[in-house]
Amino acid sequence: MKSLKTIIVSSIFSVAVGTSATVFAAGEIAVKINKEIASVDVMHNGKKVTIVRNQNQKNTVKKAFAKTSRKCPPFCIQPAVLAPGVETIGEIEMVGYLKKMNNGDKSILVVDSRTPDWVKKGTIPGAINIPWTKLNPAKGADPISIAEIMENHFSVTESEGLFDYSKAKTLVMFCNGMWCGQSPNNIKNLLKFGYPAHKIKWYRGGMQNWEILGLTTAPGGG
Repeated sequence: MKSLKTIIVSSIFSVAVGTSATVFAAGEIAVKINKEIASVDVMHNGKKVTIVRNQNQKNTVKKAFAKTSRKCPPFCIQPAVLAPGVETIGEIEMVGYLKKMNNGDKSILVVDSRTPDWVKKGTIPGAINIPWTKLNPAKGADPISIAEIMENHFSVTESEGLFDYSKAKTLVMFCNGMWCGQSPNNIKNLLKFGYPAHKIKWYRGGMQNWEILGLTTAPGGG
């Protein structure tokens, strides 16, 4: 009879590898996130999702993220530093924020800045979707709707037209990758509204790097 650990790990890797034929015992995770972290649990749309790397060492990236060249503009390579005070992070830092959220830290919010058509292809588990168009006045977003997003999702308060960011969440924002302008748009527009730069983190590698490293994705939404 299989041990409980083996059954649990088997179910995790059925999702990660895309097949139920391969079973991994708890000590047989060959492709870890790093030396210390094999997997991380997060809540996504009310359900637990375990983030792991794909254990199939012959796995290749999805076609949607295999393209190397897109017309620039608008798909230009983004700088390493997007704006003063905004920290650029990598995958380990992203996993760290997700882990803190799962442990009950409500001061953090991971935001997928892409349009819904991209989000449907898969997102980082634990993220919510706030498309870049919803925070962009040039795309029709009005100040009232932007204020509502900041109040309802980011814990910003407003009084007599002034925003109070003292209890605002730390936003960890991403989009499709180093060539994608959707999260940079969200970040720049939030900064224009006075959102504190030190409370914004930017995962520059986005979904392309996430997919290249074989990390778990979840259905979009939420």
